[in-house]
Amino acid sequence: MTAVVTRIQVSGDRPYDVLVGRALEDELPALIEGAAQAAVLFSAPLRARAEQIAEAAGVPALLIEVPDAERGKTVEVAAMCWDKLGDNNFTRTDVVVGVGGGAVTDLAGFVAAGWLRGVRWVPCSTSLLGMVDAAVGGKTGVNIAAGKNLVGAFHPPAGVLCDLDALGTLPADDLLAGLAEVIKCGFIADPAILDLIEGDPAAVVDPESPVLRELVERAIRVKAEVVGVDLKESGLREILNYGHTLGHAIEKREKYTWKHGHAVSVGLIFASALSHLSGRLPVDVFERHRAILSLVGLPTSYAPEAWPELLSAMRVDKKARAATLRFVVLDELAKPGILAGPDEALLERAYAEVAR
Repeated sequence: MTAVVTRIQVSGDRPYDVLVGRALEDELPALIEGAAQAAVLFSAPLRARAEQIAEAAGVPALLIEVPDAERGKTVEVAAMCWDKLGDNNFTRTDVVVGVGGGAVTDLAGFVAAGWLRGVRWVPCSTSLLGMVDAAVGGKTGVNIAAGKNLVGAFHPPAGVLCDLDALGTLPADDLLAGLAEVIKCGFIADPAILDLIEGDPAAVVDPESPVLRELVERAIRVKAEVVGVDLKESGLREILNYGHTLGHAIEKREKYTWKHGHAVSVGLIFASALSHLSGRLPVDVFERHRAILSLVGLPTSYAPEAWPELLSAMRVDKKARAATLRFVVLDELAKPGILAGPDEALLERAYAEVAR
């Protein structure tokens, strides 16, 4: 029986497909047609999968091992990769492939964007977070001391492979982390996601369940629709940052030892509290945030004493404009908006909901 592959198109100036299914490595040659060689970036735990992808590519492949998770998302690691591309005479027709979670695919895209001012690249996502967030949308980048993802480029891939078989190898904590981004998509655009999770919480964390596959596809469709209209985050795409302003600040304070999804989960509590306390969001939708995040086992609170440091970190967030803080908020379920320049007392009241 032929495995079913779902193709979700991301439109725009450089349209591409996101493929969701199982055993997807056979789809890679069509995405890299014409390449003389491929560079396959991966972290140590995924060497076997990277070797499988390299073999499936059908062209000579250079395997480049990078540090795992956020430790690999640095300018220094990117420079190491560029040196290897140079040593192996990589040309404009060649391709970079990222095998791993969101950190590796962010790095791979950034390496591809910088090499010869932009070569093709393909993310092969192995984590739920990567599938529904990092690999879709063409945002690439690395972290620097000042903050997360502050150096990067918009560089759409040739295609995205989301192989559901990889979810069966994920630690439970990593699967949970990815659910934070799925839940975010439910609140900003597709409430059916929330109904699915509330209806069968056990199926949500079962890598073999059709419910999890539907959640993956629904979350990808939300992101695909948004980034197809607004690649460079000049307007609509900002809504995808719901929960991320505080989330990124927490990640920075924790020196990136917290999982992105765990930080975003806390950020969703803050953003929904801000939405409610500013008079924009009904209390029941605000309370639903904490209920559904708690239902799947994601964190909903953070250290009370951390507020001054977090506020300082948020001031250099990508969504800030000059000295004005900007937050993605909700006016009602699936109706996001922007709150610019909120009073500091309001921010403190919203953080009290996180610190309780």
